[in-house]
Amino acid sequence: MRIAFLMAPQGVEQIELTDPWQAVTDAGGEPVLVSTKPGRIQAFRHLDKADTFPVDEVVADVSAQSFDGLVLPGGVANPDTLRLDERAVTFVRDFFERGRPVAAICHAPWTLVEADVVRGRVLTSWPSLRTDIRNAGGTWVDERVHVCGRGPNTLITSRKPADLKAFREALLEAFTRQAA
Repeated sequence: MRIAFLMAPQGVEQIELTDPWQAVTDAGGEPVLVSTKPGRIQAFRHLDKADTFPVDEVVADVSAQSFDGLVLPGGVANPDTLRLDERAVTFVRDFFERGRPVAAICHAPWTLVEADVVRGRVLTSWPSLRTDIRNAGGTWVDERVHVCGRGPNTLITSRKPADLKAFREALLEAFTRQAA
């Protein structure tokens, strides 16, 4: 089970990266940190700088074909930066086209909106994205985690760090099924 974790060079909410990452590792999978630039990414705890993490792969050099699933951690700046990077958006869209599961938490669905993959899908997010999701043709629900099977792949979404336990369980189930 090889899982891509896509993030911008800075702005990711640290716990939304480290918690699912540890869950993938504990399940015997291989998490891979993919970013738009080589080096290290700067994580945050809300608005304060937290730890840095080494980039394993640069999005320009990888394909969704190399992975069993994708995790999109949130943080406000992270997905806002990713949705402006065409290679990152294409990488995300490729997971949907290949039918591979995608898990997005908090503000991460902004990148899904930019990739034009929420039309006809049901998802949750941080509440301020509700209108963006609806305007992009998706249905927004206020749930800890929502697993949507409508469409070419499984889409797992969650609202916030307090929902990480449910998010972690749902994404592991989808990724394990994909890797089998």
